[in-house]
Amino acid sequence: MSARSTQLDSRPTMGRPDAGVVLVSTWRVGTPERQRAAVDAVAEAWRSRPWPDAGPLSYSVYTGEDGDTLLHYSQWRSMEDYREFFVTSRDGRNAEIDAAVPGIERLGLHAYELYRSTVLAPGGPEREPGCVVIVDVEFDGPDPARQRDWVDTVFEALATDPGPHPGGIAGHFHVSTDGTRVLNYAQWESAEAHIEALGGTGGVGAPTPQWREVHGYPGVTGGGVARYTPALSLSAGV
Repeated sequence: MSARSTQLDSRPTMGRPDAGVVLVSTWRVGTPERQRAAVDAVAEAWRSRPWPDAGPLSYSVYTGEDGDTLLHYSQWRSMEDYREFFVTSRDGRNAEIDAAVPGIERLGLHAYELYRSTVLAPGGPEREPGCVVIVDVEFDGPDPARQRDWVDTVFEALATDPGPHPGGIAGHFHVSTDGTRVLNYAQWESAEAHIEALGGTGGVGAPTPQWREVHGYPGVTGGGVARYTPALSLSAGV
């Protein structure tokens, strides 16, 4: 176990070269009050212990706009590090969190690699996001080439969009390691800016041929869009 401390950050550093895998999961906690209590319990469970050697490079938590869910986004050197952490360090933290907020429902955990990122407006990397929009895309079977082609198709649509909304900051497109999913971690100035960008259509983007290709891409079987507010971001201190 390392003697390193836990450092409170404003947000994870996207695209860091030592992050070989990103793990994303959701907790269902029930109410806004329990969301806040769970975030506090996570912070206490991590900051009261030394940062584990086989721990995440960063660990961030976001509160769902639905008043029910928490999104967990963590960067790791490798899945081997996560498996060692799972065996040696996970249970004590979760037991403390569960004692503070009983009845948490932990939903699926998915492993991703960051594939491509884009800045959506001038000054994007320096702008502090008030909202993170998670776009999930599910395909009808594993196909790593198709995952990447879908993302590349989105990038073409973004590049040819005649009027992107100025509230968009950046998009970080992740491909799941099992070949079946894409996740876009999209940073926005605010939830209101994202809602305005949707314009009642259910999707961001002008009615261009490129965006129609994205929305009608073959093999997409599911997914969804959810808005979150950044609540906590931790990493190892020195």
